[in-house]
Amino acid sequence: MILINLLPHREARRRHRKRSFFVGLGVSAAGGLLVAGLWYGELQQLTQAQQARNNFLRDEISKLEGQIKDIATLRAEIDGLKARQGAVEDLQLNRNVPVHLLDELVRLTPEGIYLSSIKQTDSMVQLSGVAQTNERVSEFLRAAQSNSPWLDRMELVEIKAVNQPPAAGSRESRRLFEFAVRVSLKQPSAAASAPATAASGAKAA
Repeated sequence: MILINLLPHREARRRHRKRSFFVGLGVSAAGGLLVAGLWYGELQQLTQAQQARNNFLRDEISKLEGQIKDIATLRAEIDGLKARQGAVEDLQLNRNVPVHLLDELVRLTPEGIYLSSIKQTDSMVQLSGVAQTNERVSEFLRAAQSNSPWLDRMELVEIKAVNQPPAAGSRESRRLFEFAVRVSLKQPSAAASAPATAASGAKAA
């Protein structure tokens, strides 16, 4: 009977399998490290690219903020210029208003009325005076309401009878009426257009 000892052969196979296992484990670990390194490198590149884009956007936003501030400054300057231009235009329109006001008062004030005070506040004028009769005051109000392109909404504030001391050489006192009226001034543009409208209507007639 022949006997064969297989122990050395089995031991050699076991060592080979163990060595193959560790080699495979090492290769797997190396492959994993390689993949992880590649993934980490790609992630770093993506992060850097995103940071570059963020920096670019931040710079552009800073530029836009500076431009917005410049635009706001320009708008403020434009508004200031418009305000000054409006003030100058208002002055140009209103500089002749006192002249027209006095001219209208001279034209509309009937005989028997004497104006003693004229006070203007913005577009409102306060007139005070003395009249010989109530009818003179009424005539003055009607004339200002219907015939004036510069005066509007004349209102009687008060009227009261007063006795004037007798004049030299006379013994009788005179009865007069002190009155105060309030009237609005029309805007220069509207006042200027009124005569033109009236003239065009007259031509058409």
